[in-house]
Amino acid sequence: MKLLLVTAAALIDPDCRVLIAQRPLDKQLGGLWEFPGGKVEASERPEEALIRELREELGIIVEEACLAPLTFASFAYEDFHLLMPLYICRRWKGLVVAREHQELKWVAPKELRAYPMPPADAPLIPALIDLLG
Repeated sequence: MKLLLVTAAALIDPDCRVLIAQRPLDKQLGGLWEFPGGKVEASERPEEALIRELREELGIIVEEACLAPLTFASFAYEDFHLLMPLYICRRWKGLVVAREHQELKWVAPKELRAYPMPPADAPLIPALIDLLG
């Protein structure tokens, strides 16, 4: 089974809310909510990929020093196995804008379970609740 490395960020605002993004309807798992991020290319480290993806998807600039690893998800989909480290990020430059997603929402950690997520994203929620309350 192919291993797919994907990296994700829990962007946290001053009110301790987490940013989630709704997947475009025309993509796999369309309409579900996820933590922003994306695939790690062969020549990239996970942090480099996340910085690139956040710039492309949300229009923000993130410094590597502002990324702190929190946890990871390991999930077997039908066609591949996904490994996804989740980084915490509290500082970035620019305004968050939905460039590739249907919609963006800032959500209190305890409310994250109310949003349908891909199977690999949902197990990340307890670590965020533990961290942020």
